[in-house]
Formats: sequence, structure tokens, C-alpha cells
Amino acid sequence: MSVKIKVLAIIQARTGSTRLPGKVLNEIEGKTVLEHVVQRVRAARLVNEVIVATTINKDDLAIVKLCAELGVRIFCGSENDVLDRFYQAARLYEAEHIVRITSDCPLMDPAIIDQVIALHLQDKADYTSNVLKETFPDGEDIEVMTFTALKKAWLNARLTSEREHVTPFIINNPKLFKYAVLEYKENLSAKRWTLDNQEDLLFIKEVYRRLYRSDKLFGMEEVMKVLKAEPELEKLNHHIARNEGLAKSLREDRMFAATEENING
Repeated sequence: MSVKIKVLAIIQARTGSTRLPGKVLNEIEGKTVLEHVVQRVRAARLVNEVIVATTINKDDLAIVKLCAELGVRIFCGSENDVLDRFYQAARLYEAEHIVRITSDCPLMDPAIIDQVIALHLQDKADYTSNVLKETFPDGEDIEVMTFTALKKAWLNARLTSEREHVTPFIINNPKLFKYAVLEYKENLSAKRWTLDNQEDLLFIKEVYRRLYRSDKLFGMEEVMKVLKAEPELEKLNHHIARNEGLAKSLREDRMFAATEENING
């Protein structure tokens, strides 16, 4: 395949989740979570192409089928080595810049995607995000990287966290990469708008019930207005820690390091 894509958005999706199995196939206002995410990413003006990167696991055939129904291009790769999955997809589509999106963010604001991409291109950065300094709600996380940076990570990353979460190698090696950071005007990082547990699903459904319209996407500011009017909604899932999956991988990093030390010591 030879399709020249300047800015390729890759949505990583799988059905295997220990805390909420099949979470991206849950329905909110008549559409699956994944469909909402795809629609929102497609609405970003600076994204040239959107694909979903899932796994070769047979359980994820449901995602392949859904993408076929939605007319979304699909790539199937490694289940655990997500960095390899991203690299192979980006290489196949000859992307110059890759936007990393996770499929558990159905409140993703397309305007924020555009802001991060614009900053990335303006600063000629290797890696740009709004997560290096967390000021946006959890669930509005956007990362953009050059293909060159992604390839360098793919070639050199060794730790579990670096292979399972795509960008830790880039983030952990500031001498190798040029960063740009998008910050919000106030710190909203304590707000949890992502989908990882049943409580998250309940929260997001309540937000959609108040704001969803089939002919118009709502954004972050509209969600903030709802929460200001009804602050009790945030009590549904505020007790859940941010980035639980990454924390698990970091624990595995430490176990790996300890094993290596015992073997070599």
C-alpha cells in the first residue's frame, strides 16, 4: 500500500480489558463508544486520515467488523506490544506525523486535537502533547509525534511500559527528542472523563444524556458547564486513580529490573 498521509490519527482499540471487558463496544445514546471516538477524531480539521489499530486476537474481530460497518480503515497487530502496532500501522500508511488516540475517550474534543497538532507543526517538534504537564481532564489526552520519533522509539524501547504504552520511551529521553507542550488555562487534571470502569461509563452516559445531539458534537467547554451546574455528577467516578494501566506496566518494569539484577548479580 502506498498512501501518503501527512497527519494520521491512530485510535488504539481492543476488547480485552480487565476492569471493563469490551468497553469500547458499550453503547451510549445508540452508538458504540468506539463510534463516538471515531466521529470525534474525524471532526478534527488537521487530521488527514483516521484508522483504528486493534489486535490479531480473535476476540477483537468484533472491532474489525464494527470498523467495516463504519467505513473506517483497520490495522491488526500485536496485542501487548502496542508500540509495534503503532509503528507498523504508521509505516504502512507512510505517515509523516502520528496522532495517538485511545478508544476509551468518548468525550474527546476535536478542537483540542487540532490545537495539539497545530502546536506540533508550528514548533517543528518531535513530540507534542497535552500530557507532559497534565492540565486537561483525563480523557482529553492527545499525543502527536513524527514518524522518525516513533521509529526511534520502536527500535530502542525495551521496558514493558515503553512497549505497551507507545510514548514512554520518547517521554523518558528528553535529550533525544524536541518536545512541545499544550497547557490549559487552569489545572483540570483531577477531572476524570475517561472510560475504564463501570463508574466511568455511568458518568459518561450521564454527560451524553444531557448534551448529545446527532447533528452536532459537544466539546470540553459544554461538559464543564454541565459539571458546574451539577457538580454531584463527578462523584460517580472521582475516586479512581489516573493512568492505572501505565502504573501496572511500571510495576512490571521494576520486576524486570529486579530479575535482571538477580541474574547478573
